[in-house]
Amino acid sequence: MRIIVSDTSPIRALNHLGLLDLLPKLFKEILIPPGVLQELQSQPRRFSPVMLSGLGWLRVQAPANQTKVQDLLKELDLGEAEAIALAIELHAEILMDEAEGREIAARLGLSLVGLLGLLLRFKSNRFIPAVMPLIDQLQSGLRFFISDQVRAEIKRLSGE
Repeated sequence: MRIIVSDTSPIRALNHLGLLDLLPKLFKEILIPPGVLQELQSQPRRFSPVMLSGLGWLRVQAPANQTKVQDLLKELDLGEAEAIALAIELHAEILMDEAEGREIAARLGLSLVGLLGLLLRFKSNRFIPAVMPLIDQLQSGLRFFISDQVRAEIKRLSGE
């Protein structure tokens, strides 16, 4: 089992779907940086509150390399910048959905997983019965953008 550092949107989406508690079944450690914690605590009204106090397996850790964070802040928001810097330091996988953050993380050599990839992992491990109904929930409830091409690929990969 691996270590993963998460950005804000996957935590919000998993909370919305009621699947947040599945993360420790796939990862030894799940970390978020303080910037992600701050974003989760100041959620817009359209998001369900994420009750982090009951998640003993979720750890908040600041990246040590604040110079790297400042460099990344030129292109990203605080949560994304800190998540990438922390993942680099820990040689961890990163859970991120925003295109710009994913592009920068990939360019820096990080192993990436997005929410949709995570849902596929949940299904392949038989933690959930289906992926497509969850994608429908994300699109209707959170206005989660998924292109028709990506949707078709997820449908193919999930066998649904």
